[in-house]
Amino acid sequence: MCNIFNINTLGRYSIKDLEKLSNIKAHTIRVWEQRYGIIEPKRTATNIRYYDDADLRLVLNISFLNRNGQKISHIAEMTPEEIRDLVINISDSNLEFPNQVNALVIAMVNLNEERFEKIISTNTLQFGFEKTMLNIVYPFLARIGILWQTGSVNPAHEHFITNLIRQKLVVAIDGQIAPQNPQAKKYILFLPEGEMHELSLLFAAYVIKSRHNKAIYLGQSLPLKDVEIVSDIYQPDYIMSIITGYPDKSEIVNYVKQLKKKCPGKTILLSGYQALQMKEELKALKHVEIFEQIVDIIHFVDANSELPFQSGQMSKLA
Repeated sequence: MCNIFNINTLGRYSIKDLEKLSNIKAHTIRVWEQRYGIIEPKRTATNIRYYDDADLRLVLNISFLNRNGQKISHIAEMTPEEIRDLVINISDSNLEFPNQVNALVIAMVNLNEERFEKIISTNTLQFGFEKTMLNIVYPFLARIGILWQTGSVNPAHEHFITNLIRQKLVVAIDGQIAPQNPQAKKYILFLPEGEMHELSLLFAAYVIKSRHNKAIYLGQSLPLKDVEIVSDIYQPDYIMSIITGYPDKSEIVNYVKQLKKKCPGKTILLSGYQALQMKEELKALKHVEIFEQIVDIIHFVDANSELPFQSGQMSKLA
């Protein structure tokens, strides 16, 4: 269901938006309004109910506390500042993955970079960078992706948080030591022309380098002729791309055939929404591997690395 407000309008949410963001049923939110007076909706000039940023933050915090054993009757007696402080204390001490995902949602809505940094740093120190990405960041991104598509999250929020995650990935990649082993596998990573969604490709680059492989990261929106030039010089074992929006699924098989022609003898590794739409046709091509989930990429890299990856080598990013 689309938001009744333009998705570019900050600070106005329907009760359905609150439901999607907090996972609290609209009926329950109305009960909270009527029984405890926790939230009071505003109204437009045409008498349409809506909630603002402060209401959204409050509902997210109440949802978080309620899931962690706090009674609504007790929460209703607390000030917004007391609620906020208790959320921070619980999220800092209870590192269960669902709690951390919810904490990231709250940080995103508040545009709170410092809180985001604290959440990622704490979990990275506790679990390592890779497990933090797999168990917290990726579930968070999946949730935000759905909310963005339905208009429940403003694009500004999405850009804010994905750029912070990108920064973490770049630092993690830079922290990997280049392998001296001449037998190390070599990868080229790129996104097709028009494709800009690079978080998964960056994470793949991290996984590849953390397993003592070599990788050249060519980035977003790259013409095939440039991939061909780099492949001729670098002579990789694998060429990886993640196709989320471009090219369209009707063009993907032909696109991959062109890539294979320009880079003969190389194994092509693909993932992403559009690639998965045509996975059977792509699997029929020789030397093409399709990954349905990010863990499939990890398993492939592990199985084809000269040196094993050890958990103690995970980046400990601050």
